[in-house]
Amino acid sequence: MDSCRSREAPLSDRSRFPLRWILALSLCLLGSACARLPNLNYLKTPLAPSPAGSGPTPSPGKEAPSALARRLRPSRVDAKVLASLEEAATGRPLIEGNKVTLLFDGPSTLAAMSAAVSAARETINLETYLFDQDEVGMKFADLLIAKQRQGVHVNIIYDCVGTLGTPQAFFDRMQEAGIQLLPFHPVSPLRRLGRWRLNNRDHRKILVVDGKVAFTGGVNIAATYSRSSLFRSRSKNARAPGWRDTHIQIEGPAVAALQWMFLDNWASQREGELPDADYFPSLPAVGDKAVRVLGSQPRSNPEIFKAYFLAIQSAKASIHLTSAYFVPDAQIMRALLDAAARGVDVKVILPSVSDNWLTPRGTHSFYDQMLRGGIRIFELKKAVLHAKTAVIDGTWSTVGSTNLDMRSFLHNKEVNVVVMGNGFGREMETAFLDDLQDSNEVTLEAWERRPWGPRVGEWFARLLAYWL
Repeated sequence: MDSCRSREAPLSDRSRFPLRWILALSLCLLGSACARLPNLNYLKTPLAPSPAGSGPTPSPGKEAPSALARRLRPSRVDAKVLASLEEAATGRPLIEGNKVTLLFDGPSTLAAMSAAVSAARETINLETYLFDQDEVGMKFADLLIAKQRQGVHVNIIYDCVGTLGTPQAFFDRMQEAGIQLLPFHPVSPLRRLGRWRLNNRDHRKILVVDGKVAFTGGVNIAATYSRSSLFRSRSKNARAPGWRDTHIQIEGPAVAALQWMFLDNWASQREGELPDADYFPSLPAVGDKAVRVLGSQPRSNPEIFKAYFLAIQSAKASIHLTSAYFVPDAQIMRALLDAAARGVDVKVILPSVSDNWLTPRGTHSFYDQMLRGGIRIFELKKAVLHAKTAVIDGTWSTVGSTNLDMRSFLHNKEVNVVVMGNGFGREMETAFLDDLQDSNEVTLEAWERRPWGPRVGEWFARLLAYWL
């Protein structure tokens, strides 16, 4: 295996995050070309609803996705148009017939993932940003090793910056048990001569078991997820609440799209063949959810960015965002401000506690503009907010690994699942309202009274927004 690092003493969990920024900034300042997000003005004109009786606007060279027409109320013409445009912009089809389970926080997510892994019979494909050598990581690694020894093919992609704090011996132990491992973009340029892309990271969280059940969202394999946050907790006096995060479990035809995404990433790294197995079994419909699986990667079609922009731009009633790291580009910010100006209820839940210092300052640099533009800002209390979710007009929902920042949109491999329909939208709205109860609203009057010290930090962080 081409490892991420030399066998020196591991970095601490805290030290790897500043190192990530230092490495990324050094690379860019030394003259690397800065990527840019596409101008999406061309997507604005077609968003007018179709004439009465004409149905949704078809994509050029494609039929409009009829699955959506059967899934939404007849009065939701704009939602049908949005789905057609979203497919044209991203190239990803709407897949119906799925069961989608919303998972809250680490304990429920890890329990569901462990149950699926325990029941695996043929293949387990795991892609993760963090895989720590701690109580949670060791337990999950032991489970994967046990399944490999039972004859299940276990394949793992892990990011080399995300796992800088994890000793190489942790991965060597899994490899010695027969697990196939692929370290994504090693830190040392000597390990990827001619293909070194330090600033491009694999931030996805994907688990696919037997090609029949899949998981994705924001939850990593780390002890920070061993405790629940205050979300829906009976006890509001937890001394050390965990991270607030969201994941989903998918069963049905859409699992194949996540499986393909994992296998495509493995092949793109050119690190050897995977074991021969049935990675794409027959997947009959098992539910009523219509979903779109979106994946973004550097120097490619920014599918998730386009989907967010289109959904925000077409919103009629509400935009409810939950974002761990919020440093948006000018187009997303303009779309949010325009929505608030036309009377859309725009609420954003952001962290009050973070796992790093600089990114929150970048987020705060947008507060004044947002508050003056009619966007309501709430900060989640106590728990570290790590969720990346949205629900728009109660019918367009997304859960994934993508933060609303330039790093996710431009530099990382990311994955998001869009779920269309009112049923899942109601679940997402309930979760959002529960989080609001555990949040404090930031008002313009209070924000204007903040001292000058933080203002200087916000100014400095805004200059570095491209790399945060």
